[in-house]
Amino acid sequence: MCLGIPGKIIEVYESNGLVMGKVDFGGVFREACLTYVPEAKVGDYVLVHVGFALNVISEEEANQTLALLSELADLEDAS
Repeated sequence: MCLGIPGKIIEVYESNGLVMGKVDFGGVFREACLTYVPEAKVGDYVLVHVGFALNVISEEEANQTLALLSELADLEDAS
């Protein structure tokens, strides 16, 4: 099973010939490769897995996914 985490692109740049982005994961900022989503731009939400953005998603879908992940974390804490 793989897990993609939604984040918001706040910066797009090129590094070593790859399109990269600074992505905000709820206040945690990480670098992600945007090469697989050439249509992605600042302000878009992307689904990121192991440092690679795999899909551009809507803000609504990102928020729903983050809410579900939060619920899973709460269930784990309750165990």
